[in-house]
Amino acid sequence: MSSLLRAGKSWCAEIIAGWNRFWFTPSDPHTLALLRMLAGAMLFYTHLVWSKDLIAFLGPHSWIPRAASMELHQGTYAWSHLWYIDSPGILWAQHVVVLIVMAMFMGGLFSRVTSVLAFLLTISYCHRLEGALFGLDQVNAMLAMYLMIGPCGAVYSLDRWLAKRKAGGDLPRPTATTSCNVAIRLIQVHLCIIYLFGGISKMRGEMWWDGTAVWYAISNLEYQSLDVTWLVRYPWLIALLSHVTVIWEASYCFLVWPRATRPIVLGLAVCVHGGIALFLGMITFGTVMIVANMAFLPPLWVEHAMNYLTRQTDLARRPDVAPRLARRRKQPV
Repeated sequence: MSSLLRAGKSWCAEIIAGWNRFWFTPSDPHTLALLRMLAGAMLFYTHLVWSKDLIAFLGPHSWIPRAASMELHQGTYAWSHLWYIDSPGILWAQHVVVLIVMAMFMGGLFSRVTSVLAFLLTISYCHRLEGALFGLDQVNAMLAMYLMIGPCGAVYSLDRWLAKRKAGGDLPRPTATTSCNVAIRLIQVHLCIIYLFGGISKMRGEMWWDGTAVWYAISNLEYQSLDVTWLVRYPWLIALLSHVTVIWEASYCFLVWPRATRPIVLGLAVCVHGGIALFLGMITFGTVMIVANMAFLPPLWVEHAMNYLTRQTDLARRPDVAPRLARRRKQPV
């Protein structure tokens, strides 16, 4: 009996230690900063699109009336500052401020403040525009929420550039922090939940079981951006793509963690969401999902890739190196 108790205590201790390692191991900020730049660009673009017909979307006689928007959220804790703006002039003024905040967040300027503002403003727009949203807006809000937790402006940011300039040159390498790891882990876990329930919901549909789901998607003229209906000549390929999509989505939360299977899972994520972007007309949604999957990139990989790109850019600007690089590009491979 005592041996069983000791084994149980040891097992519990290992679980607790693993839990602490998973959530609270300090992590470098490079992956989080990359997500800030890309997600920030998507936030800026998304809110810029509302500018195309801002008054129709948010004005006093908008397609979704303010009263209906407020009614949809009655009894909840949802809130939007846009519920209390009537004047088109004030509406445009606040919208310009929102775009400035999103641009500052993307560039990493005052990122500790702008990251919080970007999240609050994103949620505020989502609550006001209930009924005109889709998956892109939900993923935008999810990324903005978690990016404000960690030091997303520690590198690749105007904050870093200003600090370096103030220091007169070099800055020490940014330190690994627990908050950075928590932010990345939350994005990763949230993605696993999204894919798990997405896979389960697909398995409830007959078309995913009989292998025709991909065909009905690519043949729908409402979403079709590139005509790939020639795939009808290869029903086995359509069935294969349908079944692989379901299996990948349902198993994502299990197979994305082992190092052996992670490249396969992330590669399939790029293929699936890239296909959605290219062939089904949902370019922004496909792009933001690929961006979210970058949360699984190790910070060291991101750092090396960014250093390589920065080094190549710096070399290309040097007058003694630029001609040699140009000649090398013209050489046959």
